[in-house]
Amino acid sequence: MTLSGRTLCAAASLAALLLLPLTSLALDSGASPAPAPQADFGAEAASSDARHAAAAVMASADHQGLPFVIVDKKNAKVFVFDATGRLRGASAALLGLASGDRSAPGVGQRPVTQIPPEERTTPAGRFLSQPGRNLQGEEVIWINYSEGLAIHRVRPGHSREQRRERLASATPLDNRVSLGCVVVPVAFYETVVGPLLGRSRSVVYVLPEDSSVHALFHALAS
Repeated sequence: MTLSGRTLCAAASLAALLLLPLTSLALDSGASPAPAPQADFGAEAASSDARHAAAAVMASADHQGLPFVIVDKKNAKVFVFDATGRLRGASAALLGLASGDRSAPGVGQRPVTQIPPEERTTPAGRFLSQPGRNLQGEEVIWINYSEGLAIHRVRPGHSREQRRERLASATPLDNRVSLGCVVVPVAFYETVVGPLLGRSRSVVYVLPEDSSVHALFHALAS
């Protein structure tokens, strides 16, 4: 091809490019951003607070690509999500005997007998959890190690609080019985909690009961 021929081809190519719609160009600045991933509860029943929390986590990517847990204290229910926001399982849970969203100072360093009933709370907030073992060698998911706060199985043997019966009941009103830990059925721990949360860090969101869940996530965003 002669020089003039190459010049004509280049000119034709440039003209064709100029006729393309703007939406086909890589430099198009009006392209819509990809939608944020959504939390997927599947067919699981969940409160509006739990759904708002999961949506806020996914919209902000606050979980930083880690599995995450939502503890709905008002309804005594736990939701475990994988890193993509897909629900991997949900269960009733036992929670701190006392209502309230804060831990008493030094509660994790005191013997059980020195923690009065009114200080046996499950604190609200965002926690970076990690798998570990308690003093008895039991595998747990530490929510806050310094406060002795963990997700663990309901323990075997006779319990004067009838913990298994409380977990199986249809109402959350009898699920306030623990020192503050989040206690779940053995089968749920071994099939959902352990396999997903027991290998690496995760993020646990404990929803408040004395204030708005919206306020919690507004504070986290700030």
